[in-house]
Amino acid sequence: MSLPPVYLVDASVYLFRAWYSMPDEFVNAAGEPTNAVYGFSGFLCSLLEQTSAQHVAIAFDESLTTSYRNEIYPEYKANREPAPEELKRQFGWARAVAEVMGLKCFADPRFEADDLIGTLAGYWRARGHPICVVTADKDLAQVIREGDYWWDFSRNQKLNTAQLTAKFGVAPEQMADYLALTGDPVDNIPGVPGVGPKTAAALLAHFGSLDALFERLHEVPHLKFRGARTIGPKLSDHRETVDLAKRLTLIETSVESALNAPELARGAADAAGINRLFDELSFGGMLRQRCLRA
Repeated sequence: MSLPPVYLVDASVYLFRAWYSMPDEFVNAAGEPTNAVYGFSGFLCSLLEQTSAQHVAIAFDESLTTSYRNEIYPEYKANREPAPEELKRQFGWARAVAEVMGLKCFADPRFEADDLIGTLAGYWRARGHPICVVTADKDLAQVIREGDYWWDFSRNQKLNTAQLTAKFGVAPEQMADYLALTGDPVDNIPGVPGVGPKTAAALLAHFGSLDALFERLHEVPHLKFRGARTIGPKLSDHRETVDLAKRLTLIETSVESALNAPELARGAADAAGINRLFDELSFGGMLRQRCLRA
């Protein structure tokens, strides 16, 4: 008998999406914005209603400026504006909502939500469970393997390994190498000048990995893609950049805090806790009932 899937949720994606899409009129009695946590709570209800999931982890980014990647490269994500206080406050409420709904939450001061998800994916896959990563972040495609799914819930895109390969042009296990070549401007990660998505995909289709590519650089000029003759020297000149970028793009899979408490069985909803928290947030009866039933 097949084991049930484990759902690993990238919370930040859905909090930011709600922050930008939900009306500013959502405030509590103190006048503090609650739009992001309201939208996030509705998302959690929809996810549970659609899946009846019994193994769920909600992964949060505890800090966007002090992860171990900033120790390696201080400019990592330095291009991002700090989250406003009105949104930071809602991250705490969002975690509280998930917990009173009986869902296990994870955060770590040095590791990002991606790393927590990567660690939990490996732990549960090794125990025979298929993994479903709920996110819109292409970085997390790298933790997907045969039998798993990457699910952009808001756009209703639920993709397996073959579909992810078609979407991004590289296999999931090549995603970290791919981003190390192209760079990732969203996270302020440098890449190789002149190597865009098509070139990176062509290189990895031929060589399979960064290690093989740099071992056989002499083959690059003979490949049949535009500009192949000029790419070899660029790669050689930027080897240190690629090595640095790979350390930033590769998702960690052994975060101790996640492995210390990896159990994800969904608990019963805390009705009193939901009502108390929703009173604080000034949420109405319809969302309360959904959260209690989900």
